[in-house]
Amino acid sequence: MTTFTIGETDFLLDGRPHQVISGTLHYFRIHPEHWADRIRTAKAMGLNTIETYVAWNAHEPVKGKWDATGWNDLGRFLDLIAAEGLHAIVRPGPYICAEWHNGGLPVWLTSTPGIGIRRSEPQFVEAVSEYLRRVYEIVAPRQIDRGGNVVLVQIENEYGAYGSDKEYLRELVRVTKDAGITVPLTTVDQPMPWMLEAGSLPELHLTGSFGSRSEERLATLREHQPTGPLMCSEFWDGWFDWWGSIHHTTDPAASAHDLDVLLAAGASVNIYMVHGGTNFGATNGANDKGRYDPIVTSYDYDAPIDESGHPTAKFHAFREVIAKYAPVPSDAPSGRPEAPVLEVALSGEGDWMPAPTGSVSDDPATFEELGHLGPLVRYDVELPPFSGPAALVFGEVRDLAWVHVDGVFVGRLSRTLHERALAIPAGSRLTVLVEDQGRVNYADRLGEAKGLIGGATLGGAPLVGWTATPVEVASAAGTGEGTLGRALLRGTFDLGAPADLFLDTGAWGKGFAFVNGFFLGRYWNNVPQRTLYVPAPALRAGANEIVVLELEHAVDPVARFVAAPSLGQLEE
Repeated sequence: MTTFTIGETDFLLDGRPHQVISGTLHYFRIHPEHWADRIRTAKAMGLNTIETYVAWNAHEPVKGKWDATGWNDLGRFLDLIAAEGLHAIVRPGPYICAEWHNGGLPVWLTSTPGIGIRRSEPQFVEAVSEYLRRVYEIVAPRQIDRGGNVVLVQIENEYGAYGSDKEYLRELVRVTKDAGITVPLTTVDQPMPWMLEAGSLPELHLTGSFGSRSEERLATLREHQPTGPLMCSEFWDGWFDWWGSIHHTTDPAASAHDLDVLLAAGASVNIYMVHGGTNFGATNGANDKGRYDPIVTSYDYDAPIDESGHPTAKFHAFREVIAKYAPVPSDAPSGRPEAPVLEVALSGEGDWMPAPTGSVSDDPATFEELGHLGPLVRYDVELPPFSGPAALVFGEVRDLAWVHVDGVFVGRLSRTLHERALAIPAGSRLTVLVEDQGRVNYADRLGEAKGLIGGATLGGAPLVGWTATPVEVASAAGTGEGTLGRALLRGTFDLGAPADLFLDTGAWGKGFAFVNGFFLGRYWNNVPQRTLYVPAPALRAGANEIVVLELEHAVDPVARFVAAPSLGQLEE
């Protein structure tokens, strides 16, 4: 039996000191047919371990409907890691942050009346316990002391930045151990004394999350973890992007230097991210620290392995550093080839909005009250008689609303810009299309409701009698007839063989794109991201179909596939 334990100063693999050199891959952000390739490429950089979060809301978006197949086949992902001779670290949360919608927590959970999120509140603990037991049914038999490759399991995630409920942490540990997890248990927090003190328990091994000033951060960590190995279990080698900003990058040489300092100190490391992947569909998260900033579709993260799975300059810089401390495979993978360049005419098939349905309520129903997990809801209300423009005011818009009177567009309201009011002309019917642009994945806004929040007034008087109609985006992608504007656009193109593509969305406004029914994600002309990654497994030899659901106006009804990604302007 192989053992992996914590010694006085090191991790011990079969009793011998072992330095973990790991990198993060999120199976839920990578097409399953690419899992093996991404793992193999990460191994070529010199890693001996792969780490992943587990996204609860990917496995159980609807309460009681657990799924661990296909994209959610965590067992297969861990087995592919083992097939490459690598160890695995599993971080099941339940909260994962990760710039992933709602921080990985299911909407049905966080919208439960009276629930206490991330603390020892009975409803939350009961649901989390059931979730963890399901995850550990997959993980436990794959632990290293049972012939598998899992060497570490993390309890919660950066909990010290959120709370300090020790009873909650103890309950997670109890459930974990009762489920047969015998490998060492860890926690992670930024190396700030108050976070490290609040986010762990004496029997758990503290690790740190940081991306610079390695020596200083390790010293702080050692003050709070006086024995055992030092580990940076989130070494931030890049950063994420949000709409309306720049494309964030870090200097490869600077990141490699900080990695070198870590490894030279004998610390173990998990590189976050070694390969970021993509927020396919509508899975991106958001941050709100006074300004709501939804995350873009790409999760390239400026990682050593780019969004389409190819090594970058940072990959080679890290590989050179790792080679000083551990064996590195002799062959490095080649760089990204140019993708096929195509131009596809799109037919404008017109407005794809569903007709209003559903019961009437005084206030607009939230996405949660509708049980709707998609990004769009249509709201309708009959307007009372009034003369001239009047002020339409909502309590709050979450997150972006297009306002129409009698079918004519009159304005847009943005949560990011703190907009919630506009003057509308007289008419008989008000229609508001609301987009959930991404659920906040951090701090106290986890689980917040989406839609038109807090009711509405017109000219100071309450506006009541609303219907709310969920828009099934994937279904809408198969229908439509008419013109450009808010339109469904469709085209076909031929390929000799499947290949990764990069879809240029620069001629479009805002919306969603699909290839052969595969939901690529959101696009927006609001910078930074201009291209969407199209993974080769979503394509086929011969005829392929692209469908675009445009929310505003496409300047040019053409789909252009370009040779390389364009993720936005860099900071100068």
